[in-house]
Amino acid sequence: MISIGIIGGSGYTGKKLVQFCSQHPFIKEFKVYGFTTAGQNLLKLFPDLQNITDDSVIESADNLSFEHDAYFIALPHGEALKFAPILFQKGKKIIDLGGDYRLNSAGEYLKWYNKEHTSPWLLKEKVYGLADYYQTDYADKNLIANPGCYPTAALLALLPIVKNFSTDLLSVSVSAYSGTSGAGKTPKTELMMSEMDGNVSAYNLNTHRHQPEIEHMLKEHGFNSPFSFATHLLPVSVGIYSTSFIHLKNKIDKEEIIGAFKDFYKDSVFVRLRETPPNLSWVVNTNFCDLHISVNENVVIVASAIDNLIKGASGQAIQNLNKVCGWDESLGIFQQSVKYAAVY
Repeated sequence: MISIGIIGGSGYTGKKLVQFCSQHPFIKEFKVYGFTTAGQNLLKLFPDLQNITDDSVIESADNLSFEHDAYFIALPHGEALKFAPILFQKGKKIIDLGGDYRLNSAGEYLKWYNKEHTSPWLLKEKVYGLADYYQTDYADKNLIANPGCYPTAALLALLPIVKNFSTDLLSVSVSAYSGTSGAGKTPKTELMMSEMDGNVSAYNLNTHRHQPEIEHMLKEHGFNSPFSFATHLLPVSVGIYSTSFIHLKNKIDKEEIIGAFKDFYKDSVFVRLRETPPNLSWVVNTNFCDLHISVNENVVIVASAIDNLIKGASGQAIQNLNKVCGWDESLGIFQQSVKYAAVY
């Protein structure tokens, strides 16, 4: 049984963390730490969580307690840099849901986030926590960089192919779509219902901060081909839908590709291979990633669907906590995922 601190628990991902921590069998207690919300009661902030969590008071993050065994940091980029180094030095387990420790060098961080990294030494200590990638060693690791939502959807679709067919790859392109909750709770005109209803728009083309995450993991497996990544906003609140286009040098048998995916995810509780392209509604409110693979001679198209707030953030964070602690990785999240999953 462990104690948890949630730093920044007032946003969408923070709310999901509260829900998961409230129902986790090995979390004996948790506290939420905030800034502008400090002093408020949780149920005033999240009235829909009545009978799910206690009506505790949000503590001030400026006076962070170090009493907990593990900490989730659910803050905008740049903010985890203020907390992670001291928590690490105190031997705490840290799962950062932001982007501050996902990249491998301070130079990359400056390029993509336009900020100086103030604890670059921790970049070598972190684990990039793509939880369904089973080659990652979590032993004796205390800092987990929780992947972004777009990279989670894209990498789960691409890694089985890159791992098994990297020398045959000509190019990879990813076209991905997100619900508006991925931008957080801060009001923005372009995300208003009157702007988004019936609308789709591309954004951050060739400049999205999640691109280097994807490229780094692919290159670790021998990928050295042209890569493109395009992101779009959908007129929905929750979800990521990603379509990956893989061009190979030669024709490939569909069963060979399917076999590679089945082998890659044979131990995964949360990756589901679908016979038809998934609907976004099948994964919303769950920690599942649904994949569909289509093959036409030398072209492979993989459709991938996840909930950006759960599989792309808080659900995967709980999965990473379970792995760091040596528990069953599905603890606290599988039953909830099954309960809400649309069955088709």
